[in-house]
Amino acid sequence: MPKILIVDDEEHIRFLYSEELTEAGYEVVTADSGYKLIERIEKEKPDLVVLDIKMVDYNGLDLLQDIRNKFYNLPVILCTAYDTFKEDMKSIAADFYVIKSFDLTELKNKIAMALEAGSGSK
Repeated sequence: MPKILIVDDEEHIRFLYSEELTEAGYEVVTADSGYKLIERIEKEKPDLVVLDIKMVDYNGLDLLQDIRNKFYNLPVILCTAYDTFKEDMKSIAADFYVIKSFDLTELKNKIAMALEAGSGSK
């Protein structure tokens, strides 16, 4: 069962994603900020990270760089309420970019695609 790490500072988002993704057959762990995120990834060893961009104390794009530097092949999906970050060069390091929605169809599709693409390289 693939493990997904959700990094988002909004509790209702973490709850919604956890519920829906657990129902979809994933193991889900959550983090409410980027605090010690690299250590958390090392400990949890997720198969994929869903990362919010705009968090109170952290910029998801900077966290993405940190993740990429340490875990080159770990799929990361940027999830944000804003599409303006798509223009940011830093966002191209992510596997996918999803606009936040209460309908998680697109997110689930991207997770499946990212995991499928990643399974060939393991």
